[in-house]
Amino acid sequence: MSSPAPGPVGRTRRRSLAGPVVLIVMGVVFLMGTMGVLHWYMLGRLFAHYWPLLIILWGVVKLIEHQQAQREGTRASGISIGGVFLLCCLIVAGLISTQASRVNWSGLHDQIGWDDEDFGSLFGNTYSFTDQSSQTFPAGGSLHVVSDRGDVNVVVSEGNQIKVDIAKKVHAENQQDADKYNAGTKPQITIREKIVTVNANTQGAGEHGVAADMTISIPRKVPVVISTRHGDINVTGRDGSLDISSQRGEVMAEDINGSVSLNLQHSSAKVSHVSGDVTVDGRVNDLTVSNVKGATRLTGEFMESVHLSQIGKAVTFKSSRTDMEFAKLEGNLDLDSGDLRATSASGPGRLITRSKDIHLDGMSGDLRLEDSNGVVEVLVRKLGNLQIDNRNGDIQLALPPQAAFRMDARARNGEIQSDFAELKVENAHDQATLAGTVGSGNVSVRLNNEHGTIEIHKGTVEALAPPPPAVPKAPKALPPPREKPLAPTEN
Repeated sequence: MSSPAPGPVGRTRRRSLAGPVVLIVMGVVFLMGTMGVLHWYMLGRLFAHYWPLLIILWGVVKLIEHQQAQREGTRASGISIGGVFLLCCLIVAGLISTQASRVNWSGLHDQIGWDDEDFGSLFGNTYSFTDQSSQTFPAGGSLHVVSDRGDVNVVVSEGNQIKVDIAKKVHAENQQDADKYNAGTKPQITIREKIVTVNANTQGAGEHGVAADMTISIPRKVPVVISTRHGDINVTGRDGSLDISSQRGEVMAEDINGSVSLNLQHSSAKVSHVSGDVTVDGRVNDLTVSNVKGATRLTGEFMESVHLSQIGKAVTFKSSRTDMEFAKLEGNLDLDSGDLRATSASGPGRLITRSKDIHLDGMSGDLRLEDSNGVVEVLVRKLGNLQIDNRNGDIQLALPPQAAFRMDARARNGEIQSDFAELKVENAHDQATLAGTVGSGNVSVRLNNEHGTIEIHKGTVEALAPPPPAVPKAPKALPPPREKPLAPTEN
């Protein structure tokens, strides 16, 4: 018997080299990063832009393997489960890196409010540098300051010189890179048509985490314009106008013999001792304005609190929730999300708001007031024409005992109480009314309330305020005690 013929020999399958080749390329690239040949920041940017080349390389290797398998008569290897997993991880990581490269990380740093030291430590070490430059300031010129990151401090110089002192922080992998970034971010001083521009130039070497604090000394009479993206601003002792634009910083302006204009975005400010007008607009966190001889105009959104004191001329405040105007503010005004309290404000005044408790102490002159969902208390020092409208809150009005006025008051779903016998009160089931004239009735008082009571009292601001503490007298046999400075009072 003959032996059976041998069957066909099975074709062997080669193992694919695509996965190992891609891993070798990625390993070499990361090895260059650990050895310092490529910096991690640059390595991330390269991967975010060119990661599809790894997939192309994978496909080229698979194509070569397929053609070689056809020439040898063998089966080409497919993509294993491990290869599929590696390919999926590569695509996901590449897409995430690409989207991350498009994010404005500097702006995100500003939004979150990370500290520069913490933010910079993620991308390297922090190196400090100092620099200084000076030159003659042109007569009749003005100063413009531009800073992307860092504090700006403007002080008075002697003579007609401009002097710029720089304290710089640079985030880098090593000292060599820090020196290079420092050299590329030298502050720039240019003069054109009597406009002196000081540019911090923190982006001169690219996005490498450079912050430059500048102290600029200039003559007192120079007008100043400052624009910053991130950093505090401090200006003292100016005889010219001051214009500031600030994002994410604290602004302080003091002793300004001129006007002050602030455009703030997520910033706070403190302005004091200004001879001209003060204008503030934008999105403001916390604001304090005091001792202003001119007018004060506030517009925008005020997220935390507003403190005003001793404003010589008109006070104007406009936001999406409150519209307020007074002719003068001799005392203080404090405003936050739920309260508005003012002392010694003068009319004609207008106050239209909602969901606030209002307390005006020592009001003088005409007043038009509208509120809802809050209590309204007005203590009048000098009565003018007065109209108060409230809803879902009580109205309390204190008038001087000798005031002369004619009054018309209505309270829907509430009661009316009065200390003036001349005024006739009728408290009905669903509405209370009051009408009458006191004295000559030369001014008009109108009160309207829905779902709240109305109280009208006799009394002056001085009578309602607590008496000052008595000061003991020194014995005649002893010399008078030395005077001590008074402690500052809170506004």
